[in-house]
Amino acid sequence: MQTVMVASTNPAKVAAVRDAFSLAFPLLSFNVEGISAQSGVRDQPLTSEETLLGARNRVKHCREQCPDADYIVGLEAGIDDKFTFAWMVIEHDGQYSESRSASLPLPPLALEKIQQGMELGDVMDEMFNQQNVKQKGGAIAMLTNHLLTRSSVYQQALILALIPFLNPQLF
Repeated sequence: MQTVMVASTNPAKVAAVRDAFSLAFPLLSFNVEGISAQSGVRDQPLTSEETLLGARNRVKHCREQCPDADYIVGLEAGIDDKFTFAWMVIEHDGQYSESRSASLPLPPLALEKIQQGMELGDVMDEMFNQQNVKQKGGAIAMLTNHLLTRSSVYQQALILALIPFLNPQLF
């Protein structure tokens, strides 16, 4: 059994990683666990670059805490212009792979509140009269009427980030 450490305790992120690894490697068994790891960026990253740095930092800090894990996965959600998205960073045996999730447009009111310093999850809680959206379906679920969820969109990006590990002979 291989160990996959997720550099987050967010249930939506851990579920996305578990599902992606199960789909990508159906013949292997994985123990997927979440652990708190610092991003080293703002709670709400406001550029693609800052968001990617947060995901990379999470991987680095998680690897320091879990030196024997087979895989380390860092996910960081952020804002890029008028959109929200997330970076996925996967490290395995010293090799890194990165992928970016689909982007979704944010309503002008949400962007305004984010510019005032609120986190997107808190904005969605307020706009949709919910609690802790970011640990459930996320803004994605709220804005798509639950057609998509944070986990489902992240799962696709994670599978894309796994390409070098699925096809090591090409990388």
